[in-house]
Amino acid sequence: QVQVVESGGGFVQPGGSLRLSCVASGTFFSINDMGWYRQAPGKQRELVAGITSGGTTNYADSVKGRFIISRDNAKNMVFLQMNSLKPEDTAVYYCNANIRRTRWEYGNDSWGQGTQVTVSS
Repeated sequence: QVQVVESGGGFVQPGGSLRLSCVASGTFFSINDMGWYRQAPGKQRELVAGITSGGTTNYADSVKGRFIISRDNAKNMVFLQMNSLKPEDTAVYYCNANIRRTRWEYGNDSWGQGTQVTVSS
């Protein structure tokens, strides 16, 4: 059983910062890509930032220069440092981990339950 759990959401004023954390636990062989997605009310879920097991990153244009994704492979964790937050960053943020359960399998996506981020004055 694989579990993905996020933490670190909350309420912040515009221009502020938050750091999200996510940990994958359970029995598995390895983790491929990890990423953060978000979904605002009435909108589709979108990719915010992704990172490969080797550390290559990619970002949505809307967060480039403000958000930084990183991971700790030894701890099966991924982080999202969010700076210069804007009201339009308000959403539920979800962690995604593409997990290989055994060495003979391709990865399958596992999702966290989501953490709310609210940016408002």
